[in-house]
Amino acid sequence: MTALPEYERLETSGIWREGDDAQRRDVVVSFGDATLVLADHNDTPITHWSLPAVVRLNPGNHPAIYSPDADGSETLEISDEVMIEAIERVHKIIARRRARPGRLRWLLMAGTSAALVGAGVFWLPDALINYTASLIPEVKRNDISRSLLVQTSRVTGAPCVTPTSTRALRKLEQRLNLGHEQLFVVPTGVKDTVHLPNGTILINRALVEDFEEPEVLAGFVIAEALRAKNTDPLETMLHESGLLSAVKLLTTSEIDKDTLNAYGAALLRAEHIPVSDDDLLAAFEAVKIRAAPYALAIDISGETTIGLIEADPFAKTLPTPVLPDGDWIGLQAACGA
Repeated sequence: MTALPEYERLETSGIWREGDDAQRRDVVVSFGDATLVLADHNDTPITHWSLPAVVRLNPGNHPAIYSPDADGSETLEISDEVMIEAIERVHKIIARRRARPGRLRWLLMAGTSAALVGAGVFWLPDALINYTASLIPEVKRNDISRSLLVQTSRVTGAPCVTPTSTRALRKLEQRLNLGHEQLFVVPTGVKDTVHLPNGTILINRALVEDFEEPEVLAGFVIAEALRAKNTDPLETMLHESGLLSAVKLLTTSEIDKDTLNAYGAALLRAEHIPVSDDDLLAAFEAVKIRAAPYALAIDISGETTIGLIEADPFAKTLPTPVLPDGDWIGLQAACGA
């Protein structure tokens, strides 16, 4: 489905740049129901842009240059006239609806609001919070996550960054097939790992420095990535902050600074949600990594993690190393002495 019913499927090529300092990259652009989907030439999605939020940076000029927000640091260049026309039509429809709400629309909105208020005692808070979290586009999740990263850094310290460690983390992300997740090693404040609303995972330096093999780090990252898939931290944040925060985010796309600060602190204190052995073993097998090192790092006796140890899919074989030795050594030195 697409946002305009006359198009069953609309795709074109484009040139995407993630930021001001990033290289331009050829992508495939798909026009969806509520988003523009940018993918590489292997059909692997790179990012999603909310169609209503897309801004044209050069009206009237060709090729068209778009951005997911008014900031304009991330851009997409499109030459296909059909795709450009489709995007412009969506924007015209949105503008027309905003400019001429009409009495009927007002009455409908009032009636809907009354119905929601009437039902709110029973189901609205949870339903609205879950609905709001499901609507937040990737761009906004990234904004919220960046704000949380700044807030939590007051406790964790700034992420440890060196050219060698950054290269090693990018290799680890690829090795674990994490998709859009990003890994950061932080000096303190995190028990082991924690994830932000856009999938970013913060790693305590101890997981890098205190173990001789990178399989342990990989195991903790795999477990955290599974939690990120099973539980949406944005949804959790809205449940903790209350219905008014959800309504404000839904209507204005903004979250109070106090809400972010409170949630950032709670995030670092929260206990891990358990991940089943079956899910963990399937994930370890999918990326060809041993489960036993992670299991023994959690419980050196192996008593509470015996299921992972005995069912380790690579107990008798040696899979491809998680990281080359040079990258692992460079990553271990990320936070310095």
